[in-house]
Amino acid sequence: MRGMLGRELVIVNLMIWIGVLLIGESSSTGIGVNWGTISNHRLSPSMVVPLLKDNRIQKVKLFDADPLVLRSLAASGIQVMVGIPNDMLPVLSSSSAASDSWVRQNVSSYLIKGGVEIRYVAVGNEPFLASYSGQFQEYVVPALLNLQQSLIKANLANFIKLVVPCNADAYESSLPSQGAFRPELTQIMTQLVSFLNSNGSPFVVNIYPFLSLYGNSDFPQDYAFFDGTSHAVTDGPNVYFNAFDGNFDTLVAALSKIGYEQMPIVIGEVGWPTDGALGANLTAARAFNQGLINHVLSNKGTPLRPGVPPLDIYLFSLLDEGAKSILPGNFERHWGIFSFDGQAKYALKLGLGNRLLKNAREVEYLPSRWCIADPSRDLSGVADHIRLACNVADCTTLSYGGSCNAIGAKGNVSYAFNSYYQLRKQDSKSCDFDGLGMVTFLDPSVGECRFLVGIADNGSTSVGRYDQLVFVLAFILWVSISF
Repeated sequence: MRGMLGRELVIVNLMIWIGVLLIGESSSTGIGVNWGTISNHRLSPSMVVPLLKDNRIQKVKLFDADPLVLRSLAASGIQVMVGIPNDMLPVLSSSSAASDSWVRQNVSSYLIKGGVEIRYVAVGNEPFLASYSGQFQEYVVPALLNLQQSLIKANLANFIKLVVPCNADAYESSLPSQGAFRPELTQIMTQLVSFLNSNGSPFVVNIYPFLSLYGNSDFPQDYAFFDGTSHAVTDGPNVYFNAFDGNFDTLVAALSKIGYEQMPIVIGEVGWPTDGALGANLTAARAFNQGLINHVLSNKGTPLRPGVPPLDIYLFSLLDEGAKSILPGNFERHWGIFSFDGQAKYALKLGLGNRLLKNAREVEYLPSRWCIADPSRDLSGVADHIRLACNVADCTTLSYGGSCNAIGAKGNVSYAFNSYYQLRKQDSKSCDFDGLGMVTFLDPSVGECRFLVGIADNGSTSVGRYDQLVFVLAFILWVSISF
């Protein structure tokens, strides 16, 4: 039995390696997505994978190694980057046994016939971020070395590549050609890039022109997009017409300064949010993402790398994540090209012919009912209830610049009530709020402000439909009595 599994593993690994070689010969950038799962209304992995396949998305980047997610990707043909969270770096850097165990449980066990096509392991996520104040910095290279030895022991080192997704704040400069890694990172980045180069791994970087615009009122808005700008940046003989190219070449220059001018680059995260802040909207997100895709697929490259676009780009992100931290901003929960329920937010072509995004199929929702503020009640004491609801549920669309910012005070109360009500799976008690809430069957959505209906649990559909019928009949009875 053990011998059979060993032969299967060798065969599967050989097939993966052949696939890597074939992909490497392609001159076209691969378009993938980040699949995050920090959501109050989590779409089942068994529905997300068909969504990926229906949209011909062949590459997916994960932030952990969730067994449910990985099992759902088995036999899908989708190439996977699994992630190791930053808080695991200390133990992996200090214990080869822990490293062996992690590889065995999260990589080797899935590389069987009909298994998961794992291509990369992301060791940490932006571990050099300036705001971390060096918290994870010392663990990165030792963890890489231990994990590489674990891959060697498992006969996987030729097929599975280790990478370290870095935030673009790892390097800095006033002009792209002067790009350099932050002084305190120069030594460790030299070690890291040397490791990547020796093992055939790319440098993975996350680039966000939106954050440049969001964090700097003087940043020219048109420079964040790809339709031309009146604020082009001239750098010697080179002219930059968009922030993405300028940022990318700043990294190229930084890599050149430590001796790795030709290091392959993968864009681990790039995208534009659709809500939660000024400038975060559907129109801007579509313009940025479509412009980016068209730009990289043109194979024009950048001034410092003409004709050499990134190996791959992973759009951030696949789905909205309504439970993410909003410490960076309320927009953090609205990066998805699809909403939480797998419905496309806007028309987008991923470079696969003229196909537009296709929605998730057969999504089962809770009954079509909402919780709103009772218009007959005095709402002067509602503040504590709103605070409770929004501390648990997602109310970020109510923020300045959000899609629900202009629906008025009573609308804000209703939105908060409904967000909590849907999170609690429409439990009748969750719409009480000391008698200030009431259930309605009339969709209270206004314009672009969408009052959501939650996703039903698996197997709950028939009960939900019966429950909905009971509520409809009760509502009709109430109307007949009232009028």
